[in-house]
Amino acid sequence: MRLVYFGTADFAVPALRAIADHVTLVVSQPDRPKGRGLQLQASPVKHVALELGLKVETPEKCRTPEFVERLRAEDADVFLVAAYGQILSQTVLDIPKRGCINLHGSILPRWRGAAPIQRAIEAGDTVTGVTLMQMDRGMDTGDIIAFETRSIGEFETAGVVYRDLADLAGEIAASWMPLIAKGAYKRIPQDSDLAMMAPKVEKSEAEITANLDLRTAFNRFRAFTPSPGAFVVSELGQIKLHEVRPVPGMVGEPGTLLAIQGQMVVALQDGALNLEVFQLEGRKRVTAQEFLNGAQLRPGMRFLR
Repeated sequence: MRLVYFGTADFAVPALRAIADHVTLVVSQPDRPKGRGLQLQASPVKHVALELGLKVETPEKCRTPEFVERLRAEDADVFLVAAYGQILSQTVLDIPKRGCINLHGSILPRWRGAAPIQRAIEAGDTVTGVTLMQMDRGMDTGDIIAFETRSIGEFETAGVVYRDLADLAGEIAASWMPLIAKGAYKRIPQDSDLAMMAPKVEKSEAEITANLDLRTAFNRFRAFTPSPGAFVVSELGQIKLHEVRPVPGMVGEPGTLLAIQGQMVVALQDGALNLEVFQLEGRKRVTAQEFLNGAQLRPGMRFLR
């Protein structure tokens, strides 16, 4: 079995490790500037591929004639794609004998698009999973080959679910790719009438405001933690939230502080959020108790916009 693996993000790492013995080439996004120093850093997939001694290519665009010929030269049985970050042209899709296969972080056709895990949690879904599908030119519209499910706990954040689904994707890749390379698999068309889209998350969507109900606010926190990071805008400026807890039994004027005795409980429309660990702009993360030791706050004061 000869595979070319397309992947960039952490989600794609377990699958690469699972099938590394059959991978002839890894394709990832180019190194990007990151961190405070904006130094070039390799993607998680490139880093692991080099660790495994695999050949790696990082084209700015994988559809150029030159790179298409590079892919053809691999004479691959199949291309496997996971969290790669570029749209593959029909020319690329047609290169391998068995076409291109994608590992997607949802149960398709629900949550097609760039942010399926975050959108599932934001919507309050209690079940998600990983789908293995045959790629076509559409956005996650190809035939389904297999899927595995995983429940979403009511307090779980996207970061936790993301890691578990990445491991699940690795298990699926190990089980199914040998069969796919042989052509020993069936395909089931998606029901597009059931499709829901999962567009890329904008940072502004991660704000929790006083006009939200408790369920929506807590789902938003879970969906956008750790990335891009849920936040509130208060009288003290923007505050990034690291740990919060819903308090359904407490009510008050939305946006006001309800308790400050070792806790920071903020009223919403039908309940409250206990802000347990957070971070003001330009400062380190602190617990509510640590913050309150030096803050001049009082119950009933306006805190959230």
